[in-house]
Amino acid sequence: MLRVLTLATLFPDETRPTFGVFVERQTLGLAALPDVEVKVVAPIGLPPLFGARHPRWRQLSGLPLREDWKGLDVRRPRFRVMPGLGVANPWLLACRLAHLLPAMRRRFPFDVIDAEFFFPDGPAAAWLGKRIGVPVSIKARGADIHHWGHGALTRGQVLGAGRAAGGLLAVSAAMKADMVALGLPEQKIRVHYTGVDLDRFRPAADRVAAKAALDVSGPLLLSVGALIPRKGHDLAIRALAELPDVTLMIAGKGPEHSALEALARRIGVADRVRLLGPQPHGALPALAGAADVGVLVSASEGLANAWVESLACGTPLVLSDVGGARELVDRPEAGRIVAREPAAIAAAVRELLVSPPDPAAVRATAERFTWEANATALREHLARLVA
Repeated sequence: MLRVLTLATLFPDETRPTFGVFVERQTLGLAALPDVEVKVVAPIGLPPLFGARHPRWRQLSGLPLREDWKGLDVRRPRFRVMPGLGVANPWLLACRLAHLLPAMRRRFPFDVIDAEFFFPDGPAAAWLGKRIGVPVSIKARGADIHHWGHGALTRGQVLGAGRAAGGLLAVSAAMKADMVALGLPEQKIRVHYTGVDLDRFRPAADRVAAKAALDVSGPLLLSVGALIPRKGHDLAIRALAELPDVTLMIAGKGPEHSALEALARRIGVADRVRLLGPQPHGALPALAGAADVGVLVSASEGLANAWVESLACGTPLVLSDVGGARELVDRPEAGRIVAREPAAIAAAVRELLVSPPDPAAVRATAERFTWEANATALREHLARLVA
């Protein structure tokens, strides 16, 4: 029996059901294996008292400290975060867990700590693992390396944690290369691809009818991701100006919502842009299955789950050349990789609309990404650290 303590600040709760849903799905897959037992610590960072009065923080502070979450035993300890001083967050997290984890281990003698994000989880896990005497794995997903790994005050913490950990995971080969370039030890890093539920994410039986159910006629593009500058939703909107009669749906929330609305109005495409807001994960199969093309032109990524889910629905992609894009779009049927320029995005979309690939051929590019393979690989990785 392999006993795993999963540490994840990126994990869903009743107020944020899609927050880190891919971490949840990975953990459920690992826990479902017959020779693995998992418990989850999903810390919630709250600002000092004055900031905690904001409705967002009040909701989080009201969550249970421990609950059964889809069959997982999840603890949600609170720890202080310092807005604008992210460098302190790993230390604040480690201090909060310094008593909780040893107390848990007396009842649940976990063999390994599986940290699911490199910052602040990674440095805290590395310190706690040394203190408790268990090996630590840390997974790199994207912004945790591209942002925190290059910050003047946080780079050292990322490097220190990676060098102290027993093993590291990267969501793509491109992410592994970025980690090595940063200075993390290549021999410790294993590529660990995400999974997709191929039963839920599948091509629509009738794409025209699927679009009609969304009150759309004509070509449909879909972009999924937080409304932040890095995701490039503004570029997708600008490309729409060169794609008459094409509708763009954007699923996600974030601080750029008003700016994106204003941009669509300014360039005359507001009637063809739909900002859907945050969508439950269960709504994404219908959206991806209805779309003709997925457009996701981020400035940086690891390997986005939305990419794999789009392909599983038979929907080709237009991606920027970031992260693991070339590991996914490795054949013409999967889509196109383009410069982050509206004209290039529009040209690639136009090409895919004029000569759409067979949805079955598109789906075939995603069939190697299963949650079963993801869970088995994670178990092998963690067991090797324990051994």
